[in-house]
Amino acid sequence: MNFWKSFLAAFVALIVFSFVAFIFLIGIIGGLAAEEEVVVAENSVLHLKLDAQITELQVENPLAGLPFSSEVPKIGLLQLKDAIKHAKDDASIKGIYLEVSYPMAGFSSIEEIRQSLLDFRKSGKWVVAYDEVMSEGAYYLASAADKIYLNPEGEVEFNGLTIEISFFKRLFDKLEIKPQIFRVGEFKSAVEPFILEKMSPENRLQLTELANSIYGFTLQRIGEARNIPAEKLKEISDKMLVHSAAEAKEFGLIDELYYKDQLIEELKGRLSLSKSDDIKFIKYNKYRKAYSNYKSSKNEIAVIVADGTIMPGKADNQQQVIGADTFVEEIRKAREDDDIKAIVLRVNSPGGEFRASDMMWREIQLAKKAKPVIASMGDYAASGGYYLAMGCDTIVAQPHTITGSIGIFGMMFDMSGFLGNKLGITFDEVRTGEFGEMYTVSRPLTEAEKNFWQKNLNKHYDTFTGKAAEGRGVAVEEIKKVASGRVWSGAQAQERKLVDALGGFDDAVKIAAESAGVGDDYKVRFYPEQRPFLEQLISQLEENAKADAIKSELGESYIWYQQLNKIKTYQGEQARLPFEIQLH
Repeated sequence: MNFWKSFLAAFVALIVFSFVAFIFLIGIIGGLAAEEEVVVAENSVLHLKLDAQITELQVENPLAGLPFSSEVPKIGLLQLKDAIKHAKDDASIKGIYLEVSYPMAGFSSIEEIRQSLLDFRKSGKWVVAYDEVMSEGAYYLASAADKIYLNPEGEVEFNGLTIEISFFKRLFDKLEIKPQIFRVGEFKSAVEPFILEKMSPENRLQLTELANSIYGFTLQRIGEARNIPAEKLKEISDKMLVHSAAEAKEFGLIDELYYKDQLIEELKGRLSLSKSDDIKFIKYNKYRKAYSNYKSSKNEIAVIVADGTIMPGKADNQQQVIGADTFVEEIRKAREDDDIKAIVLRVNSPGGEFRASDMMWREIQLAKKAKPVIASMGDYAASGGYYLAMGCDTIVAQPHTITGSIGIFGMMFDMSGFLGNKLGITFDEVRTGEFGEMYTVSRPLTEAEKNFWQKNLNKHYDTFTGKAAEGRGVAVEEIKKVASGRVWSGAQAQERKLVDALGGFDDAVKIAAESAGVGDDYKVRFYPEQRPFLEQLISQLEENAKADAIKSELGESYIWYQQLNKIKTYQGEQARLPFEIQLH
């Protein structure tokens, strides 16, 4: 028996060792490949395939590309913009071939890429967009191209924007889970999915106006690019007049209907190639290795990226968690570094935990005393995300940015019915005073505990609006008129003095440079810096192993485990966007 135990242990150890050795080998090969010099051939075309998840910064997944990795491709918005900027001045790049059907990005991120493509075209080079199918977002991005081509049997989605919200009240009723809600403001509708079966009138109003504002700017920009009046575009969209590729061409949304071989012939003509010649395409990920971002300057503009949900503790880029401790440390280091002349805070966040937001706000105030701090808003800078931006010297937002949501809510889940009646788990307690465990899910809160939470929330709402008024230089009463948890588009927010200027990331960097008085003599560097390959690898393996173990144990119930973990992040006081807004 002992022999077989020893044999089994040795066998398992051998397998583990072989796997680790294999991973290290992959790492070494990957490292060598990364160091390989990439030379861009003359007369090349930069191929941008953007059916990917667009994040603020490209966080390399050490397991990406391996047979057992099924992760959706991710592209960093800021690195992509940088690549297009380099290609503009690269004599070897003659044009850009844009292939896009379903980009996983908000309209603000798409606008950032559009502006980079339009700037690229100023060099006299061309941009051609092509695909079989284009979603609303894909077509908006493609509208920055000189020419848009579509498969003859393809289609373009052009029927306006829809905001859809999931409601969980009936699910909670079935599971006997009772949300206990505390909020301030009639528009703080983050809790609605947990207590209602459809939108409240206030929520419907704000989302209707938000969608109309964002889509109005979208149609305006498409109209400018395609030489079609915005009113005509709205008619086409409202009545859904485009059902086929032929109709898309008839109404001027696209230029020609091409099969792929016809597109290739078109590109060859632009490159003055013969039919027998091959086009020298270079893909985005390879092109990134063909140039260096190094710029010799003693002046640095630090871009600190806050992308994801705001939580206490350390950041987790893979999970898109903005850790308050990590963020505070990065701001402090930038403040104390004399080579850093200005800070750009790139915010793409729907908010999160209130105290974590306030910790970061405090560090921004300290940094402001030492050097300019400029906020650049991405797809979202709402609630806790706005909390970060409101303390900066200048706030720059895209017209499509979803921002505001100045409000706060609290939520505790009474899971005693679910635990007792569904799982057979009951609880009891003794206490020394009137108040028991304040973050409990094993029983309903008492009236005294509920009053405590609501008073606490009211106090923190006053803190939020007071600091917002101080940051924006207006009276608290003025802020409260546009607060109450209401969300605004960037364009609406500018009209209400919640942001200073409409523009993109590049505009924010220019404002930072001007404010610091460094002219064009500066280099841009992104923070937090990416962790070493080996550290990422170990972390990713641990996460995968943990997830696989839980899946194996729970089976089909794993989905409920995921939902429960998500619900746990809503426990306590939150400065968070009213829900996950998906525009499609």
